[in-house]
Amino acid sequence: MTRRRVQGILPLLVALLVLSAMMRLGGVAEQAMATGSAPQGTAVVPGAACPDDAQLSAMLAAFRQRDADLSAREAQIADRIQALKVAQAQVDDRIAALDAAKAALEATLAVAQTAAEKDLGQLTTVYENMKPKDAAAVFEQMDPAFAAGFLGRMRPDAAAAVMAGLQPDTAYAVSVILAGRNAAAPTH
Repeated sequence: MTRRRVQGILPLLVALLVLSAMMRLGGVAEQAMATGSAPQGTAVVPGAACPDDAQLSAMLAAFRQRDADLSAREAQIADRIQALKVAQAQVDDRIAALDAAKAALEATLAVAQTAAEKDLGQLTTVYENMKPKDAAAVFEQMDPAFAAGFLGRMRPDAAAAVMAGLQPDTAYAVSVILAGRNAAAPTH
């Protein structure tokens, strides 16, 4: 049970206990008036006078006022519970909408990832099918890390032909990047 629900129920229980106590107190007073003596288990104070009709009327009016106050409080609690139910339904609807948006975004990202992978695959095939000398000239202009990405995807024979056409410094830089790509990967 949530903390808010417990906080909403607690005042209702207190109100019911107070109402029960008032009803019992009213029953004791009625019994004393009907029998002319205090009920069993009630202490009688010698020399104490019974309340007169005005005092009893005042007590009865106070009890009725308290009962009305408790009824009003009960209505407020019921209204609050209803408002909490409405708010919870709105929160649930928003969570469902966010979940749907998340799923749609994940689907869009998957499509974009697939398209990017397809594009890289096609470009790699283009480089593989180029004359090694021409491909080497293009790879000379690329950043070594970028060139290493393509060479790593190419067939070994095509990559070797392109590497053979690169300047020694460029070929070395690309080789270092290719060799170190998976060096930090876990071995277990």
